[in-house]
Amino acid sequence: MAIYLDHSATTPMREEAAEAWLATSRAIGNSSSIHSHGQSARQALEEARETVARTLGVDAIEVLFVSGGTEAINLAIKGLYWSRNADGGRPVVVASRGEHHATLDTIEWLAEHEGAEAAWVRLSDDGSIDVDDLARVLRAHAGRVALVTVLAANNEVGTVESLEPIARLTTVAGVPLHIDAVAAYGHVRLDLGALRSSAGATGAMGPVALSVSAHKIGGPQGIGALALDRSTTIEPLLHGGGQQRRLRSGTQDVASAVAFARAAEVTVKEMAGEDARISSLRESLVRGVLDAVPDAVLNGVSLSADDEHGPVRLPGNAHFSFPGCQGDSILFLLDMAGISVSTGSACQAGVPEPSHVLLAMGRSEEVARSALRVTLGHTTTQDDVDAFLAAIPGVIRSARKAGLSERDVAVR
Repeated sequence: MAIYLDHSATTPMREEAAEAWLATSRAIGNSSSIHSHGQSARQALEEARETVARTLGVDAIEVLFVSGGTEAINLAIKGLYWSRNADGGRPVVVASRGEHHATLDTIEWLAEHEGAEAAWVRLSDDGSIDVDDLARVLRAHAGRVALVTVLAANNEVGTVESLEPIARLTTVAGVPLHIDAVAAYGHVRLDLGALRSSAGATGAMGPVALSVSAHKIGGPQGIGALALDRSTTIEPLLHGGGQQRRLRSGTQDVASAVAFARAAEVTVKEMAGEDARISSLRESLVRGVLDAVPDAVLNGVSLSADDEHGPVRLPGNAHFSFPGCQGDSILFLLDMAGISVSTGSACQAGVPEPSHVLLAMGRSEEVARSALRVTLGHTTTQDDVDAFLAAIPGVIRSARKAGLSERDVAVR
């Protein structure tokens, strides 16, 4: 029986979401049409928008349905950059090098095609933003910053960011903040409105945008959302039709929106209990790995660091480095044993490269190449964890025999 431990890449669709999708997909009507079929579709769409909005701490009008986390991030970063830098006076985009590739590649594109300047903020050795360095960067580029973008939780090492000090810094600096909450959604309380209030944000400054994706919480693939404060102006990526505040044109996928909303509703309702269950399984897995492979290193924050304010590491995340091993070798050996894990973001799957997050955290390239990410979710059981722990000692022995690949493997 196959064991799935790659929930950060995508988690299995919840039965409630699948049923909602199937029922809605049978209905007729374009939600932009004015006849009764169209208005029925519109009602279902707007009810879904209201549900998702409640889980993000915003009003329904502030939720834009998009094709997923990547589009949400692109729309936020490019849209804010184009809007803020229309006169060429604010070319700087502030981020860390540990961001998801949807962010890093977007910034690289803006630099190559639009003249953007990337200002990189240091990561602490646990994967969190160095807030003092962020303050330094904002001072150094005062008056020239288009936006700041940060992760609510790192998708590789699982570190949950403390957003309040970042929100306050960007508010005082008078620059907009985009939050990539794709990995955090469903595990960390997200409330963009409360975050803006605590930071004293007014107008288009401080935390204004937040990106999420449905398939990370048991919704369908192919839909996500960008929560965008109503005070904020961005330039759209798509034109034609003017749907969704003229910021994201196109016929909307009502069935996926309804399924997304149902997954969000169930996930948020069950979050506290489910996070506790998954955390317990994760702790069992980590202890088992460190007992079986004593020189393995758990990357990110300590498991004992959670406090009354909530988790500082995503409940289902266990990210290891195994000295003397290639992460890809471990992945393939586990796959042969019927266990699915990853070496990092699924968006980079198939490209054997060191973890850019570990490199940004100051680790060596050798350590970054030995990384393995194990992520648990709503379908994970103790039997799954036990199967992984039974397989890992032999897998590591075999991977160490293979060693680290440092030779040219090009076909001649």
